Amino acid sequence: MSSSPSDLEPSAATDLDPLSKLVVGISSRALFDLDQAHQVYEYQGLDAYTQYQLAHEEQVLKPGIAFELVRKLLNLNNLSVDSPHVEVILLSRNSGDSGLRIFNSIEHYELDIVRAAFTNGAPPYQYLDPFGGHLFLSAHGEDVRLALEAGFAAATILPSTSKAGHREQLRIAFDGDAVLFSDESERISHEQGLAAFSANERELANTALSGGPFKAVLHTLHQIQSALPAEQSPIRTALVTARSAPAHKRVILTLRQWGVRIDEALFLGGRDKGPFLAAFGADIFFDDQQRNCEAAAAHVTTGHVPHGVANR
Repeated sequence: MSSSPSDLEPSAATDLDPLSKLVVGISSRALFDLDQAHQVYEYQGLDAYTQYQLAHEEQVLKPGIAFELVRKLLNLNNLSVDSPHVEVILLSRNSGDSGLRIFNSIEHYELDIVRAAFTNGAPPYQYLDPFGGHLFLSAHGEDVRLALEAGFAAATILPSTSKAGHREQLRIAFDGDAVLFSDESERISHEQGLAAFSANERELANTALSGGPFKAVLHTLHQIQSALPAEQSPIRTALVTARSAPAHKRVILTLRQWGVRIDEALFLGGRDKGPFLAAFGADIFFDDQQRNCEAAAAHVTTGHVPHGVANR
């Protein structure tokens, strides 16, 4: 695997202007339900897929797994007279021709998405940098891995039928190690066991963890929270981690050193995260471990972050 985001030179994903907005790249299959069209592509090929999309160009697509998340993100722009807090950009493997149906559906749902890159089958992650992107959400695992290796926060949106999510607030939950933080501690757990991990975290409790691929996303969400009314905040964040005492202390002090607010912190000591995420009402949860993601997807929309030792 290529160098992790924390090993890379600062980029748009890691070195944020204090006034920057959150720029999210979304794939068409994450935004809309394209399962039927994708089956045509899988079984009949690209030409048949293109013809299918053209034939159904005026048929509005149903919302996809990440649709409600995108809607809530864009709604944050209606809460302030200042410049927009969030921009969502469509990054699609469709061609401009086959992608017209997607923009027709965006217009139907009145989503404020005006920028797009249609790559006609090529990975679209390379356009994150010129668009100033911070986060990429896709149903295509390889595109997500390429975006992570290029230094951007990225996650593969897992299939889910869950309708969980808070009715009004945007609620985002993160795993800690290999997501918000580097995998430096998780490597010890994988290679030497839980006892060695606990001893290391106790010894380094006052030493901040390095940032992981989603540090910049959390930082920007914190900035947006600070710019909006504190009472009845439209955003609520949570750390949901398998850590427990005494390994919790290093995490808390790391966030304090970063100067980042996180609203809720759940230290579960290995308990199944799904019920806790449902109780929190997460609109999306990001985790690096595939088994955790598959379990969580039964409760909330989940993004797998294929980063760190658990994915090597």
